[in-house]
Amino acid sequence: MPFWLELKVSKVNAINISPHQIAWHAAYWARGGSTFYLVKRAKDGDILLFGGDQGPAVLDLGCAAPCALRVGSASGLFAALRPVLQARLSCALRPAP
Repeated sequence: MPFWLELKVSKVNAINISPHQIAWHAAYWARGGSTFYLVKRAKDGDILLFGGDQGPAVLDLGCAAPCALRVGSASGLFAALRPVLQARLSCALRPAP
């Protein structure tokens, strides 16, 4: 199953996501899909990764919501993202009990 990245840029703490986006990500995540919100903070250049199931927290808390990953540059993102995706994909590929 492919994974989805919802790309966002935040100039302030708030992250602009719609209820429709939250619902889609939550449904896809609940079915074992890998979906994430990837947010670049314009203020400090940090890149934040939130799981697809974290939509309500991201809407309420913005960049202050607990994130799965925080890196300082795009170059660090790819190295750090690999284990996160592998962990999520290995859960999705396990046979049901």
